[in-house]
Amino acid sequence: MSGILNERRAALENLFFAARDQQLLEALKLKAEAQSQLEQLSRASGIDNPQVLEELLASGVAAETMTALSLIPLVQVAWADGTMDDREKEAILSAAAGDGMDEQDPAYQLLEQWLSVSAPPSLLDSWEEYISALVADLSDTAREDLKQNTLERAQRVARATGGFLGLGNKVSVEEQVILDRVEAAFA
Repeated sequence: MSGILNERRAALENLFFAARDQQLLEALKLKAEAQSQLEQLSRASGIDNPQVLEELLASGVAAETMTALSLIPLVQVAWADGTMDDREKEAILSAAAGDGMDEQDPAYQLLEQWLSVSAPPSLLDSWEEYISALVADLSDTAREDLKQNTLERAQRVARATGGFLGLGNKVSVEEQVILDRVEAAFA
């Protein structure tokens, strides 16, 4: 009888450890997936602070969402005066490349469309509404990091052209209006 009992005990132990191994493997997969999402979100946002990235993920912001969120202000600033300058386009495409986008990426293709034909003003309105709702759930640190990163990139686009012979204030009145709206959305 002890032989059968030992076999059943061994089978039960094997079953238990197989189930436990499966749980551990699933936990490892989830951890790897979460890390991958954090890395993708970091590339899309330019934010390196893990706490901020985790807050954004917890708020439902995926890398794809962040890409759109980060590019809309840039496009709106570039089109603020009604035209798209080559240097503005280059600054935006450089930001997109920094986000890890390439020409095969659907987001890149949408961006190219926005760069050839002005996006509707309602796009910025929608962006402002989304950001206002999003930052209401974020810590002060996360909100400030997201705000600074977004503003710095938009200001780079605004400074890409303008001024007289490359001197003076390179940010036009129209661009400053958009920059002010972007900043206000984070309040």
